[in-house]
Parts: sequence; structure tokens; C-alpha cells
Amino acid sequence: MSTYRISQLAERCGVPATTLRFYEDAGLLPAGRTPSGYRVYGEDAVERLGFISSAKLLGLALEEIRELLEVREQGVCAAVRARMVPLVAGRIAESEGRIAELSAFCAHLASVYADLSGPAPEGGCGPDCGCTTAPAASGPVRVTLSPTRTGPAPESWRDTPVACTLGGSELEGRTQEWRRLVEKAESRVEIPDGLRLIFPATAELAGQVAALAAAEQSCCSFYDFTLHLSPAALELTVRAPEDAAPLLADLFGVTA
Repeated sequence: MSTYRISQLAERCGVPATTLRFYEDAGLLPAGRTPSGYRVYGEDAVERLGFISSAKLLGLALEEIRELLEVREQGVCAAVRARMVPLVAGRIAESEGRIAELSAFCAHLASVYADLSGPAPEGGCGPDCGCTTAPAASGPVRVTLSPTRTGPAPESWRDTPVACTLGGSELEGRTQEWRRLVEKAESRVEIPDGLRLIFPATAELAGQVAALAAAEQSCCSFYDFTLHLSPAALELTVRAPEDAAPLLADLFGVTA
């Protein structure tokens, strides 16, 4: 039977070695040890890691994946499916809620864009020009993308395990996307646990920020994103647990 060192398993599966170590500590991916203390994995680790990665893509929390792995080890597919069905149904409901929030956000963007694209009044800005006053019916829009959890859990991102499902070229590509976006920010303010970026309030840029934040949440659920739109500016607030400080710095250039 084939065996793998941690670097070999990481290369074969496209998962960073740091994530494999984290999965071991979390009880998801057990590893053997050589006499000299190096981690060693069997062929079953490849299949197990594939299941973990698949479950992460569904938005399942690590504690839920651990439970599924325990059921899976019993060797009865029907039992695994029976446990997955309510979990996936919960993710569907949460995703639909996020879609509704983002739809409202995009609708407000379209309204602001239409106002700003029309003829400007003569003279300086005023209360009705659209530059500094939000539409009376809706007001400023705030969208929060936080870790998925079952039931209410204020600031649950603080307790969310720090692990990313991306690796290799995907991780490099995502990092470059964030860096290009961060360059468009007009200002930045470092806050406890993260930072706040201020962007121009344009429809195109707001759509880019919302889409990239949602994509990042799908692979790194420990991030907490809040988007706040007013006619004057678009604010993106990013927070993360203390253990994620190096990742936060890599993506957004946060100083230690």
C-alpha cells in the first residue's frame, strides 16, 4: 500500500501542508509517525481528504465534517447521506438568505448609479443632488458575510477554525485578486482584529468587492466581511481570529 510524507500528500491533493497539520489537530485527518517522528499517511488519507475538501466546499463547519467522518467510518453510505441531507438543507437556507441580502445590495447600487449618472444640478451639491443623500425609501445598505453556523452565534468568526481549502495556483490567483482590489481603495484604517477599506461608491467596484468577499468566505470561512454602502463611499470591513493574522496580512497588507 502506498504511503506519503506530508509534503507528498500536499502535492498530490493540492492542499497546503499547513492545512493538513491543522486537519490532524482538529481530528479530521489522522497521521502515523515514522521512527524519526515524521508524519506518514496511507492511501486512505487521499480519499478522506477528498471527502473533507468536498464537505468544505458545501460550507459545512469542521465539527460537522468530523461528525460525518465518524458516520462514514461505519461503512454505510445511507447513514452518511441521512446525516448530510439536513446539513445541506441548512446551507441552502443560509445561502438563500445571503442571496437576498446581495440582491438588495445590488438593487440599491443600481438606484445610486442611476441617480449619479443623470444630469447634475447647477451649482454645488445639495440635499437632493444624490451625492450625499441615500434614497429615502432604503437608506444606506449594509451586508454582512460571516461564517455559516447552525443557530445564532454572535461573532462566531472568532471561534471558526483557521483553514483554507485553496492551494497552489488557486491560492496565488486569489491573493493577486485581493491585492489588485486593495490598490483601488482610497484609504484604509486598521481596527481591532482586522481593517476597514474605503472605496469610491461606484456600482462596478461595489459588485467586485461583494463578489470577491463572497468567494473568499466559501474557502476561508473564518473571515468576517461587512460591506456598507452609502452614496459617498463603499466601506469593506474585514475581521479574522487572532490565529489568522498572517493570512490577513498576506491578503490585505495588515501590519503586525
